[in-house]
Amino acid sequence: MIVKGAVFDMDGLILDTEKLYQRFWREASSICGYEMPQTIALQLRSLDKNLAKKLLNDFFGQGYDYNAVKQERIRLMSDYINKNGIQSKKGVRELVDYLRKNNVKIAVATATNYERANQHLTLAGVRECFDNIICACELPHGKPYPDVYLFACEKLELNPKECIALEDSPNGIKAAYGAGCIPILVPDGDNFEEEVSDIIYARVPSLADVPKLLDDMQTKL
Repeated sequence: MIVKGAVFDMDGLILDTEKLYQRFWREASSICGYEMPQTIALQLRSLDKNLAKKLLNDFFGQGYDYNAVKQERIRLMSDYINKNGIQSKKGVRELVDYLRKNNVKIAVATATNYERANQHLTLAGVRECFDNIICACELPHGKPYPDVYLFACEKLELNPKECIALEDSPNGIKAAYGAGCIPILVPDGDNFEEEVSDIIYARVPSLADVPKLLDDMQTKL
C-alpha cells in the first residue's frame, strides 16, 4: 500500500462531539453575557487558542473573557458527557482494522488536551484503537497551523506525503495540507467544502468509505 500512515482528527471525526462543542460554546457565552451565533461557533472548530481569542475579541469586543468562557464551556460539556456518554462515529473500528491489516501506522491529532482526549476516547469505547495521541495544545501553534500534523508524522517516523489526514473541519484540512499530508474530508454536518475544495484530495461521506478510497489510491498516487 502506498499510504503508510493515517492521522485522524478526533472531535467530529472519531467522536460525535463537535456538535457538543458548538452547543456549549454558545451556552457558556450566554451565561457570561454574550450571545454567540452559530456561524462563530462553527469557526471555533479545532482553532488555535490564540486565533480563537482574536476571533472572539474581534466579534464581541475586548471585554470578552475567552478563558472564563472556555472554562464554563468545559464544565458544561463535562457535565453533559458524564451523564450521557459519548458516541463514536460510523466506521471507526472498521477503518482501524483495515489500516492495521495493511500495516498502516495510525495517530490522532487533536486540539483537545491529552487528559480529555484519553477520557473521551475511552468513554466512546475506541481508546484501544489509537496508540499515538498528539495534542495541538502542547505545541507552539494549533490548527490551522501545520504543527500538530508535522509532529504526528514525526512520531510515526513517516514523511507527511506518505500519510493521509482525516478531517471534518476547515482548520484541520488547512493544517494537514500545510504539513504536506494528503487531506481527506469527512464532513460533520455543515457544508464548508467550497472553502477547502482546492486543497483536499477527496471527500467521503463517512470513515466507513475510506477503505475503498485507499484501495483506489494505490493506482492513482
